[in-house]
Amino acid sequence: MTPSSDLDLEDWMDSTPNSYDIYVLGFQEIVPLNARNVLGPRNSCISTKWNSLIGEALNKRRRRGAVLHQEITNSSATERSAQEEHFRCIMNKQMVGIFMSVWVRSNLRPYIHHLNVSCVGSGIMGYLGNKGSVSIRFVLHETSFCFVCCHLASGGKQGDVLLRNFDAADILVRTRFPGGATQELPKKILDHDQVVLLGDLNYRISLEEAETRLLVEDKNWSILLENDQLLIEFSTGRHFDGWQEGLITFSPTYKYHPNSDQYYWCFDGALGKKKRAPAWCDRILWRGKGLKQIQYDTCNYRLSDHRPVRAVFHAECVIRGDADCACGCIALSSSSE
Repeated sequence: MTPSSDLDLEDWMDSTPNSYDIYVLGFQEIVPLNARNVLGPRNSCISTKWNSLIGEALNKRRRRGAVLHQEITNSSATERSAQEEHFRCIMNKQMVGIFMSVWVRSNLRPYIHHLNVSCVGSGIMGYLGNKGSVSIRFVLHETSFCFVCCHLASGGKQGDVLLRNFDAADILVRTRFPGGATQELPKKILDHDQVVLLGDLNYRISLEEAETRLLVEDKNWSILLENDQLLIEFSTGRHFDGWQEGLITFSPTYKYHPNSDQYYWCFDGALGKKKRAPAWCDRILWRGKGLKQIQYDTCNYRLSDHRPVRAVFHAECVIRGDADCACGCIALSSSSE
């Protein structure tokens, strides 16, 4: 999915000044998952364009505010303050269609260290990157963070949920980060103090398509959520032990007609075309002490047949001397097919 040059992400990212300290954005299928893209050299043109739009959205209002204030006060201190509030991309990584980008306020950057990335392919033959994860970790002061952008196995057939469970478990096992030379550092995802997992997890509704359609038309989210595959996995305790998810109060994020708010119903597809019932495919999960979710919703951006989701977290960090500091963090996920 190539974004248009005039795409404005300000509302989606809530980039008002003094809003958040860290932004983490995850995308899935930014390029078509064909043999050329899966097996060939990486095409970074689209991810570069997304990163440019993100930076523009995060810093545009700050530049406008700083210029206006400096015109009024004629103060060089205003310029220094604007530089401290400026957001910087500390890491971005693309694996085929999966792309993640992490941005922080400039005044936080000196306190971030041990920044690493790890990619796991779980697609074709269990290793190619048409499905899988990109994980980025860092240590802020004395607290370790890990962000995992996933695209799990698709499919609405009976038994496909087992493939998604396997992909998720495989990503947790195979993701590895380097250890520290002078200090003990977490090497696995679950070893980090605070973890956020986001993306197209592809979990569906365990009901017949016709019944799902009727419940969606009635906006009967409670019955649909009772049959949500991911929530069922949470309740059984077999998978995702220790993970949390915020209360879902928004409409299913998949599957929409292009540039429309209308769902792609099972009877709308042309002969031989894949049929897709609505589902909450796009999710954000978290775990860890000192991490509290304060917002979980979706955005009405018609960029694809998915709707992007976002979550806002309040994160506590330990600094040297056992003191605590707090920072705001927003995680966003966008998916396209």
